[in-house]
Amino acid sequence: MNSGPARPRVGHIQFLNCLPLYWGLVHSGALLDLELTKDTPDRLAEALVAGDLDIGPISLVEYLRHADELVVLPDLAVGSDGPVLSVLLSTAVPLAEVRTVALGSTSRTSVLLARMLLEELHGLTPTYVTMPPDLPLMLREADAAVIIGDVALRETYEAERDGAAHPLGLIDLGAAWRDWSGLPMVFAVWAARRSFADQHPGVVKEVHDAFRAGLDLALGDVAAVAARAARFEVFDPATLARYFTTLDFSLGGRQQAGIRAFAARAARRGDVPPLRTMTFAQV
Repeated sequence: MNSGPARPRVGHIQFLNCLPLYWGLVHSGALLDLELTKDTPDRLAEALVAGDLDIGPISLVEYLRHADELVVLPDLAVGSDGPVLSVLLSTAVPLAEVRTVALGSTSRTSVLLARMLLEELHGLTPTYVTMPPDLPLMLREADAAVIIGDVALRETYEAERDGAAHPLGLIDLGAAWRDWSGLPMVFAVWAARRSFADQHPGVVKEVHDAFRAGLDLALGDVAAVAARAARFEVFDPATLARYFTTLDFSLGGRQQAGIRAFAARAARRGDVPPLRTMTFAQV
């Protein structure tokens, strides 16, 4: 990447779900050409919208709220076409008895998806409280909790290990959305600020190409990525390999249909403006 401005300011989600992207950037050498900022999804979205990042991941809800200011990088997302394993509604009481729900503070899309499912699908009207993503603390304050990322993946892992002895109920929100809508769930897309993309289209193309090439590299050797990551995580390599191959990093026709379906429901609720069109970066 030797054209355009100084190194583009690029965001990276500091969760295991984006480790294949990071692995690919490191092993392709592209990382040297980026000024990379690692953070939680909510903070990265705020930085991109504020202009503190040029390109980065943004939760679907925040993208929908700022679509006019952004262009989407094609064929790059974080989602699932069924279970996602790391976006959960964890319940301490039967679902029908849920009266209070703790919402994890690091997520925007997942908490809105949970509210849609609880209110529109299950007919519940719980009280919500936003809290840091600490599951024991959340369930001391509420009947149920929405958790994402590594915290949620650990809960999935423990529930599968415990079987019927696990004390909590778990609803995988990726699976619940697919059952409800028949479509994949996209939790985050990658986008560039429209002004940056207009001024530096070649840089946006190079960053997009680096992400896609790096992701293809990582997914082509999932066992090695999982083995390396397992050295620093509570998960064994097989669990991580399953997770990385369960995630859907694509943004094809079905994924875009899933975005439009989610956007339409969210707009009807007044949570986001109507999505007129998704503008893609020219790469």
